[in-house]
Amino acid sequence: MNLNSKTEGRNDMNLMYESLARAQMTERLGEAQQLRRGHQLAVARRMSRKAEQAAQNARLALARAL
Repeated sequence: MNLNSKTEGRNDMNLMYESLARAQMTERLGEAQQLRRGHQLAVARRMSRKAEQAAQNARLALARAL
């Protein structure tokens, strides 16, 4: 095995590790985006319930005033 083939072997290994690192990073970014979407959905549901409750309270207040 000469120096050139050792260098090529190291280069190939480096490329494999870089490719693996890119794949893992892409996977983690996808997971983070899913978590954000889940959090945003939970916040939207909470705000919707608050708005429904406020509307109900307004209807009750109007009914009492009449």
